[in-house]
Amino acid sequence: MEKFNAKGVAIGLGAGLTWAIDTILIGYALSSTTFLKFNDILLAAPLLSTFLHDTFSSLWMMLLMAVRGELGTAFRKLRTKSGWWVVVAATLGGPVGMTFYVLSVQSIGPSFTASISSIFPAVGALFAFLILRDRLSLKNWLGLLTSIGFTIALGYSGNLITGTSVSIGLIFIIFCIFGWGMESVISAYGMKDDEVSPLQALFIRQLTSAVIFAVIIIPIFVGHSLTVQVATTKTFWFIALIAMFGTLSYVFYYQAIKLIGPVRAMSLNISYVAFAIFLDVLFLHGDFSLKNIVFAVFIMAGAVLTVVVDKKEPDLLSGVA
Repeated sequence: MEKFNAKGVAIGLGAGLTWAIDTILIGYALSSTTFLKFNDILLAAPLLSTFLHDTFSSLWMMLLMAVRGELGTAFRKLRTKSGWWVVVAATLGGPVGMTFYVLSVQSIGPSFTASISSIFPAVGALFAFLILRDRLSLKNWLGLLTSIGFTIALGYSGNLITGTSVSIGLIFIIFCIFGWGMESVISAYGMKDDEVSPLQALFIRQLTSAVIFAVIIIPIFVGHSLTVQVATTKTFWFIALIAMFGTLSYVFYYQAIKLIGPVRAMSLNISYVAFAIFLDVLFLHGDFSLKNIVFAVFIMAGAVLTVVVDKKEPDLLSGVA
């Protein structure tokens, strides 16, 4: 017999859906004249958009926590051991993961970067086993690898060139994969004793990411003079709106980590690739591609298979509770 944590699965898929919306909208923002004029400045557009996105997301989370009457409590959680684990997770997933992702795009291109980075749930699964003793069945591994495999196939195009830039790019993407894979595992570890709730953890995550980007990443790679330029445009406020979807996606994601564990949450989260394809065809009049639709179906099927638990086995979904 098989079972689902139906609530956890629904929330995990909700994270994928809302992140697909966020991804589509951020694509529109990056194609605006505001960011196109930065094309001659390496890394400017992606790093600036990520910084602004996480900054607005932290403000949305601050507003949410204030409405819930938990803002003061959330700040106090920063001084706890669990809170510091979330800070570590946030640093790995946000500034470290995203910065090395962008550096890899610069070195080996977006196609290979997106394809290779999609294996991060498998890396997360390894660390989840080592740190949290969260085991996956053979069926779960089949689902996870199916999702990853079809995501790689979907994103791949062209041939990988040879040369120093490739070697450096692959090193960059390894750091990215490590950061993204470890984020959910360490976040789960930080939330395991209920000292920090998923919402409090997310608040800490976004605040940490925004501060590190503002103080370290942007000054080193871009410069805040460009931030000021973006702040005077309509795109600035468009990113604030986009960040609402991103924040909602993270709310779902962190709730899913708590309910079904980091590996299954990661697997459901990468369903955003499939959702983005469906949304593009259904609502944005994108070109219909049978191959893309079939790949999207396999990505979704693999994600769902990853969260199936055999009733004869111990309840793995309680691994991080």
